[in-house]
Amino acid sequence: MAEPEKLIPRHGGYRKLKSFQIAQLVYDVTVRFCDRYIDKRSRTHDQMVQAARSGVQNIAEGSQASGTSKKTEMKLTDVARSSLEELKLDYQDFLRHRNLSEWQREDPRREELIARRCTTADAVAAWAKDVHDGRCGQSGPSGQPKAGKASTPSTKSTASTKSTPTYSEIVANGVLALIVVASTRS
Repeated sequence: MAEPEKLIPRHGGYRKLKSFQIAQLVYDVTVRFCDRYIDKRSRTHDQMVQAARSGVQNIAEGSQASGTSKKTEMKLTDVARSSLEELKLDYQDFLRHRNLSEWQREDPRREELIARRCTTADAVAAWAKDVHDGRCGQSGPSGQPKAGKASTPSTKSTASTKSTPTYSEIVANGVLALIVVASTRS
């Protein structure tokens, strides 16, 4: 016998969504980043943390609303994406104002972060340490050196291309990579 149809269909389950999980990771890393690199009294600190939080919260709200209104679900999903886009611009501004490199999308260091499938801010911090110490982004998937050139820094900064990137540069670029992933997942 078929199960009777419910008045309000199942909804929620947002914690299983990759977009929610990655947006939550972006939020966790952003809180740490802002506490470490952005003056706590500045408007930018609050704006970045709130944009990251909004990305997470609106995915959850949209998922909860999906049982009664697909229109509301889509609207809240768009708000989440817009919040993450705002956060992306803040990270790009951070890099630009400090004359730090914004890595190209194909940069092996970004690819390494995505391949690690980090689930915690501590895992992202471990990736950042590996990049800083030169243990990341220089080899292919098998661990063998990539043919041709090593990692390709952006052309935006000559200062950081000749030396080890700072932790703030590494983490900002890592979050930019995660934002792209969160914004394209469902």
